[in-house]
Amino acid sequence: MTPKETNLPFKICNATVLPGTTKTIYFPISIIPHQSTFDLTLRIINGRRPGKRLFISAGIHGDELNGIEVIRRVMSSPLIKHIKGTLVAIPVVNVFGMLTQSRYLPDRRDLNRSFPGSETGSSAAQLAHIFLKEIVERCTHGIDLHTGSNNRTNLPQIRCDFESKETLYLALAFGAPLVLKADLREGSLREASEKLGIPTLTFEGGEALRFNEFAIRAAVQGIFRVMGRLGMIPSTKCASIRKSPVISHGSHWVRAPSSGFFHTAAFLGQKVSKGKVIGKTMDSLGLVSADVISPLDGIIIGMSTNPIVYKGDALFNIAWVHDPRKAEETIEILREEVEINPSLEDPTTY
Repeated sequence: MTPKETNLPFKICNATVLPGTTKTIYFPISIIPHQSTFDLTLRIINGRRPGKRLFISAGIHGDELNGIEVIRRVMSSPLIKHIKGTLVAIPVVNVFGMLTQSRYLPDRRDLNRSFPGSETGSSAAQLAHIFLKEIVERCTHGIDLHTGSNNRTNLPQIRCDFESKETLYLALAFGAPLVLKADLREGSLREASEKLGIPTLTFEGGEALRFNEFAIRAAVQGIFRVMGRLGMIPSTKCASIRKSPVISHGSHWVRAPSSGFFHTAAFLGQKVSKGKVIGKTMDSLGLVSADVISPLDGIIIGMSTNPIVYKGDALFNIAWVHDPRKAEETIEILREEVEINPSLEDPTTY
């Protein structure tokens, strides 16, 4: 192996990871009132050969647990033993929120609305600043893993800004059932990363405080496909997909027409038609009820899981698609491919 083919040492969070080695780093991020420290845990694989530097992060919202399991499975896979480039895994970014089973930090701020952060700001701003400076800026690409918020579940999907050709290219390569055009949201990690020229995908799937096997497998397989497209692992080793993901240029939340108990007549991935009843809200005796009506033709990509609702609560997230019937068929094919019985050596099975 010539010097030109040898990777460089990777420096991150005051540590150095030599080529061909793996290291776990515990980087102090805060001190809680009784003087114990909170550490950001990173697992770094620095390949022997040079290549892209990819970060995969989870737990920016502390109650979103799916991504933690996704990263565990990725890091357990034999596919990453001989990667080109560098893989940086951060399974829990918001340690405070994870321990308290909360979406937020102790200052009640949303970390994913606090980027790029500040060295002297709130606790959320300081953590955002550390994460961006110490981790994101040392990478070339990123994948940030999320679930639906409290009492909501999402169809596995990638959200990205279609203005970036490379980001869209990787979003399609990921192979989630749906790719949703989502403008860069102010204060988000995705916005801060893209401003630095680091293409970053946001994966959504499942719900808060629960493991969702379909979403977990979809994310694990998608990460491997992205690594294959980036040349970090052989693309022939990645799970193939028979259908390209459904593409949507936007979505719309349908809200509860009245307070009461929510009864759904639809499910994730289902096509819906404008003017059709997709659920009901009713009182506890069933004497007063109101229909939940779809305002458009599309596909359900998110929905409430809590039957107790107030007027105006978000019930269904419906994505605009060109052909809802075809989109529903494509999503079902992609679901079957994710859930098909892989071999026991595949880390997506355990």
